[in-house]
Amino acid sequence: MTPDWSLRDAGLRTLAAPPALPAVLPGSGFVDPATADIVQAHLDNVLPALDSLRRQSGRLAAWGMDLAHRLLRGQRLLAAGNGGSAAEAQHLTAELVGRFDGERVPFSAISLHAESSAVTAIANDYGYDDVFARQVRAHGRSGDVLILLSTSGKSPNLLRAAEVASRLNITTWALTGAGPNPLSDACDEAVMIDALNANAQEGHLIALHAMCRAFDLEVGRRSTPDAGLQGRGRS
Repeated sequence: MTPDWSLRDAGLRTLAAPPALPAVLPGSGFVDPATADIVQAHLDNVLPALDSLRRQSGRLAAWGMDLAHRLLRGQRLLAAGNGGSAAEAQHLTAELVGRFDGERVPFSAISLHAESSAVTAIANDYGYDDVFARQVRAHGRSGDVLILLSTSGKSPNLLRAAEVASRLNITTWALTGAGPNPLSDACDEAVMIDALNANAQEGHLIALHAMCRAFDLEVGRRSTPDAGLQGRGRS
């Protein structure tokens, strides 16, 4: 006999149907006031991050110009962070190896945390505090730049990386939350965003994009047809 699927389906729908929820479409339904307030508060807290960046725009411009000069000479950018800061650092290296706005030659930029086999091997053999420092020793050369991202400015693995870089004559830049903090003190220069951690991290992406604009402008000013071939013989 053929089962009565219509009755069975109806029963399942009755059991599985979730309780009706209030509509949350903007302007056409109920929005819980506490939820709306917390979202608004988060958006409002982006403004202090932007204000903090505006006060440091000159440093971001200088970083972009300096990075362009170094990478056009064949130097390299190394970047690292933990968690969300790792994603931000990798965003920067992708902009340099790929492109930001306009067409240009690719540049050497490595996100140290993205080397998953190296990270896990080093962490297993030496401890997580050394996952970036050992890679800086492997990849870094005098005149390179190491940029380290951390909202707390306290990550031991980033502090060790900065220490190793200083011994190798690698310039170190820090993007952090409110400061001063241990990482800003350990690096040659720092942009510290005076905001809540989540908003500071959002500010880091804005800072990196601003730096990329300065970088691309300077590359455009200084590039020659064979600029992308300079420094290919580095060891």
